[in-house]
Amino acid sequence: MKLSIVATLYRSAPYVKEFHQRASAAAKQLVGDDYEIVLVNDGSPDNSLDLAVQLTEHDSHVVVVDLSRNFGHHKAMMTGLAHAKGEQVFLIDSDLEEEPEWLLRFLEEMEEERCDVVFGVQTARKGGLIERWSGILYYLMLDWMLELHHPKNITTARLMSRRYVDALLLYKEREIVISGLWILAGFKQNHLVVSKRSTSPSAYGFFHKISHLVNAITSFSSKPLSMIFFIGATISSVSLLYFTYLVVNRFYFSVPLDGWTSIMTSIWLLGGIIILFIGVIGIYLSKIFSETKQRPLVIVKDVYDRKR
Repeated sequence: MKLSIVATLYRSAPYVKEFHQRASAAAKQLVGDDYEIVLVNDGSPDNSLDLAVQLTEHDSHVVVVDLSRNFGHHKAMMTGLAHAKGEQVFLIDSDLEEEPEWLLRFLEEMEEERCDVVFGVQTARKGGLIERWSGILYYLMLDWMLELHHPKNITTARLMSRRYVDALLLYKEREIVISGLWILAGFKQNHLVVSKRSTSPSAYGFFHKISHLVNAITSFSSKPLSMIFFIGATISSVSLLYFTYLVVNRFYFSVPLDGWTSIMTSIWLLGGIIILFIGVIGIYLSKIFSETKQRPLVIVKDVYDRKR
């Protein structure tokens, strides 16, 4: 099979039929009849699954993978890639903010540059002021904390070669941050500037971005643990200098000091830092705990495929 188009479904009922029509048209233009569309239902609470299953009854190119519950966008995408059989795999969101027709441009770029991945980069982030600024802050923190270069304003949409997808599926970690794995897998990757439409409010709100940022940093960087050591060493050095000052002042100058404010400030400051450091270590321990249990990444309840 030449081409697989992979998309996830979550509250996607308004877009399923149009996405199928446009994705099918783009695929036929490129590879004729040698393609499949893999839709992964990530426990969607609306009737996305019913609409997708109806498509399988009329179009043998459509494969629907139904997960037993909502496992999250990143895990659903990895499940879709695992079920894709094409020599080239086009991963894209199904909400039509990313256009299925990008496939044509991406394939042209892949063939011209002989690369394994072509992905989209937004010209400007969509959304209001808070959403845009939180996105800027998110990428600034990633650049500072990660030990690999993370492109800014990337889209889900990407065309990948078979060998790249196979390499991506070698990662078996349970706490998935797929954008980091995209980079970690290597190979030659090119980007194209695209402009996303805005069809619905972003599912990644401010607190969701903070949670995702913490997950990304602790999944791909040990810098927070190193920072604990250096901050602790700095505080110890400053404390030693201040202790020396107090001893010298007491024995040589005999100047009484007002100590209540400084003592209480020090206690609250150091107490807060200690709790923060314990929390950082706790996050890393929770990841170790999650990975060592080796629970399945997702549970597939059913696969709807007329060709089976």
